Amino acid sequence: MDVDVVARVLSTLPEDDDHPYRTGPWRPQTTEWRADDLDVAGEIPADLDGVYLRNTENPVHPAIERYHPFDGDGMVHVIGFRDGRAFYRNRFIRTDGFLAEAEARKPLWAGLAERPSLSLRDGWGARGGLKDSSSTDVVVHAGVALTSFYQCGDLYRLDPLTLETLGKAEWHGDFPYACGVSAHTKVDPRTGELLFFNYGTDEPYMHYGVVSADDRLTHYVDVPLPGPRLPHDMAFTENYAILNDCPMFWDPELLKRGRHAARFHPDIPLRIGVIPRTGSKVQWFEAAPTYVLHWVNAYEEGDEIVLDGFFQEDPEPKDVGDGGHYQRMFRFLALDRMKTKLHRWRLNLKTGRCREERLTDSVTEFGVLNSRYGGVGYRYAYAATGVEGWFLFDGVTRHDLVTGEEETYKLPPNVYGSEPAMAPRLGSAAEDDGYLITLTTDMNDDRSECLIFDAARPADGPLARVRLPERVSSGTHATWAPGDSIPGWRTAESPERAVGLG
Repeated sequence: MDVDVVARVLSTLPEDDDHPYRTGPWRPQTTEWRADDLDVAGEIPADLDGVYLRNTENPVHPAIERYHPFDGDGMVHVIGFRDGRAFYRNRFIRTDGFLAEAEARKPLWAGLAERPSLSLRDGWGARGGLKDSSSTDVVVHAGVALTSFYQCGDLYRLDPLTLETLGKAEWHGDFPYACGVSAHTKVDPRTGELLFFNYGTDEPYMHYGVVSADDRLTHYVDVPLPGPRLPHDMAFTENYAILNDCPMFWDPELLKRGRHAARFHPDIPLRIGVIPRTGSKVQWFEAAPTYVLHWVNAYEEGDEIVLDGFFQEDPEPKDVGDGGHYQRMFRFLALDRMKTKLHRWRLNLKTGRCREERLTDSVTEFGVLNSRYGGVGYRYAYAATGVEGWFLFDGVTRHDLVTGEEETYKLPPNVYGSEPAMAPRLGSAAEDDGYLITLTTDMNDDRSECLIFDAARPADGPLARVRLPERVSSGTHATWAPGDSIPGWRTAESPERAVGLG
């Protein structure tokens, strides 16, 4: 392994920190690395070609009062694979908030579990007053990596190989600066379009938009809602975008007093909105009350839209006194407490009716698929399994949505994974002909590896383990970008030279 330290960032976190989401598997990093020709146990497949990008919440400063796991600064990791070799880079996203706090050497904004009035400067986000850390999601569009914050903000542009922050998305001056963009933008692999939504506390409470393959805003419309909501994800088909109005949102009475406390309203149905990709009229469907954090995919089948996602049987788990203070405080992040299960909604565009079915009794979340099948009929979903009582992943599951069969690979005790990504093999034809990628945080040996599985047989265990130079903090979302989607990737003599072109 050829390794260099690129930079170290000054942290003001306490040395005796005891917060479980800033220590242990969530211990933040302060070093930025360049690592080429990574050490490998096993063999990297020669037909694995592209980059795995993962975003993480990586706090540099303590909270003003009370830290929430989603408050951390964004740090992106990239592992690139080409010709049986691999490289690694990690970089903080140089957001406006990150740079301002670096200059001040202290926290300037209240976090999700704090009162907005504590913020020392004006902030961002759907509720206002937050630091836009751009730490939630990452996609690649028009050859550039875009990071985003889950309660809306700017989209930060990163070189997908070097991870250099290139500024913010502007869309030739048409970016919706007043509302920002939510995490979970979607890239259509057939058109190259980026689909997005945003939301806030002012009418109409939501918007939906489309950005062309050449990075121009081509469509942006209001999506009126009954009041402020907390949507987190969207889906799309060949002809439609799928939005939602879930019955878990800020308590209206508390909101009037400046408090942002989310409550589940079991007497209000889940509403699923279907809007033509370039239209403005939304058709709403009502379904059983729940909160859906993440959708997997959607596709058209006759008069119906088939929509798959994770149904929460208990969106607002009660505090029953189990576990310590932090376990109870963040119980709504644990998959087993929310009881997240893969679910299917069938939306009939002619009758306006919705039919539902549970696809499995297994508790999984953070589902992904072969992105070539985004928006069209598909068979396989890959998802993470969770550690009881905590927001940590301990394995990956392959769901066969035709047969109902599942196979799971469980990581060893005290080893935690990340949201997986499915990487189609070069020249592949079958949907599951490729590789499943995930990063691990190994508390036994204080190290991290990138694991590569056969996507058709993940239960067989990793084909290869790629060693990283430092243990990586746990985090949220990841993506796979094939090499042919990245400028300069194939013209370089090696993956390291490709990085040099970035």
